[in-house]
Amino acid sequence: MTPVDHNPALLPPGGLVPAPRPAPEPAATAGTSFADVLAARQPQPVRFSAHALQRAERRGIDLGPQTLARLGAGIELAAGKGSRSSVVLVDSTAFVVAVPNRTVITAVDRDHMKEQVFTNIDSAVIA
Repeated sequence: MTPVDHNPALLPPGGLVPAPRPAPEPAATAGTSFADVLAARQPQPVRFSAHALQRAERRGIDLGPQTLARLGAGIELAAGKGSRSSVVLVDSTAFVVAVPNRTVITAVDRDHMKEQVFTNIDSAVIA
């Protein structure tokens, strides 16, 4: 076999440049499993402050699985719009929620909602 003669007019000014090597495959990041990634994408559970739990118990507010599911869905909607503090209405109950940490700050039922003013909120969601 004879060596290949290169046309000097077609060579770059520095001579022949070795072909670029393909980028190495990214290695799997240590400590990040599929379960961790999946858990990060799942909606986090709704938490209640001590004050909110006291209010719900004293006022007989239903905190069953269906109510919590609707509340969680409302919080997801608020989070999707960039809300920080929201009132989420589930049936006749208003939940004031700190959206980034998914924590209910207080809960107000229909009987106690009269003449109630919600301050420092940036959104309201009907769930």
